[in-house]
Amino acid sequence: MAKIVVTGINGFVGFHLAQLLSSKGYDVIGIGIEAKMNANLTPFVSEYYVVDLVQNYPELPDVDGLIHLAGFSAVGPSYDNPQRYINGNTAMVTNIGEYYAKQAKKPRIVMISSGAIYDGEQPMPISETSEIGFGSPYAVSKVAVENQARYYNKRGLNIVVARPFNHIGPGQGKGFLLPDLYGRISELAAHEHEISVGNLATARDYTDVRDIVKAYVMLLEKPDMQHLVYNISSNISIKGTQILQTVLDALGRQDVQYQIDPTLVRPTDILQIQGSHQRLTGETGWEPSYDLATTINDFITYARQEVK
Repeated sequence: MAKIVVTGINGFVGFHLAQLLSSKGYDVIGIGIEAKMNANLTPFVSEYYVVDLVQNYPELPDVDGLIHLAGFSAVGPSYDNPQRYINGNTAMVTNIGEYYAKQAKKPRIVMISSGAIYDGEQPMPISETSEIGFGSPYAVSKVAVENQARYYNKRGLNIVVARPFNHIGPGQGKGFLLPDLYGRISELAAHEHEISVGNLATARDYTDVRDIVKAYVMLLEKPDMQHLVYNISSNISIKGTQILQTVLDALGRQDVQYQIDPTLVRPTDILQIQGSHQRLTGETGWEPSYDLATTINDFITYARQEVK
């Protein structure tokens, strides 16, 4: 049975990835900084290692693949701790790269970057050859990680880089549009009919997390990829107002209105982001399979089960 390492396995994406890998017959080895593995992962993960990847990488020589999810991943906080993001995200790759550069067996490594590295002020949809933006310390750290991938490939490693755009789906935590809207609406009493929101006129390219992890596994499995980097996107740009309306419909709360809270509005927000997945689809056949209504209904079902 092929052994696959997943770093950052306790996160939102890690759960869905471990579940998919296990269903395909892989032996999943998890790495996390948390003292205990998320209990929901128990059916899917055979081994768990508590490791601070900024400091070191564990002795795991005989594995067939590695998907590197771990990292400092939120754009907003990166402005407050820019060097922490740059140092931390690059140190993790250094420790992984140096370890496997010295091993006889070179596993396929899928390195997770981000669609947030692109300049939003350019023609849409964005392809892998579109202009990089360097718009945040987070973006700077991810570009550095991609350059490390190039370096370690020259040293004999087998790395491909995924650039996922906005994630959405069951289990996503607070701090993102869908869970935040759902949380505010769910907390309303029956006689309350208004929530505060940020700028819902902006449009983003949302991909269901289950489609994203399917792309990661395809990148892991396909032996001969023609490029280093691959966008993972829906190729559809969706406004926040559409997501809100879909949530209201799913909850039966069409009576709820919204008002814009200026403190929640980012003055530099790009109006529209849309990615192209043509390169990934051309080489692997990957296509997004979840529509927005299904994703949101599944998110709500999962959230209600968690409460119970």
